[in-house]
Amino acid sequence: MPRSPRPRTPSRDLALVAMFTGVVAALGLVPAFTPPGFAVPVTAQSLGVMLAGAILGARRGALSLVLLLTLVAVGLPLLAGGRGGLGVFAGPSVGFLVGWPVAAFVVGWLSERAGPTYRLPWGIFANFVGGVVVLYALGIAGMSLVLDVSVPAAAVATWIFLPGDLVKVVVAALVARGVHAAYPGLLVRRREPAPAPEQQAV
Repeated sequence: MPRSPRPRTPSRDLALVAMFTGVVAALGLVPAFTPPGFAVPVTAQSLGVMLAGAILGARRGALSLVLLLTLVAVGLPLLAGGRGGLGVFAGPSVGFLVGWPVAAFVVGWLSERAGPTYRLPWGIFANFVGGVVVLYALGIAGMSLVLDVSVPAAAVATWIFLPGDLVKVVVAALVARGVHAAYPGLLVRRREPAPAPEQQAV
């Protein structure tokens, strides 16, 4: 049976942020694959980005990715292929990396708009908008700048990622639905508007 929601506390929020930083880092253990002729590797870590937003919501999901990128920047090899250090932010994948917290925030924000009950169709939509549309837009912009190619050329170079990312969109939504069914209250509930003065009891 579903558990009753637990009250949100700063320590619990911090623990969840740290946990999902670890989840995304663990997905980096899945070997990266760089297809011939492509500059950006295919990794499993974008699945963790979608999960962070879909499960933790906008603020905590984004913070978990900010923490991960901070650890990467100081040299920890937490990216797929054991990559780490400031040098990774000078490569063609910089737009995708910088886009991780933004994508998690968008996924989480959209997921929160549906209310405390996670619905699968809306979850798939949220993951697609944040984890594909937003992330690809930032990734393509980064590739265009670093590789000094046009935006259309950079966009064409990302087609190899799309089939796998569409699968991740659905997988992340299915996992999130199961987590929210077992642990309700993880997503921030929208506040009800305060009653107007004339509606208050006299």
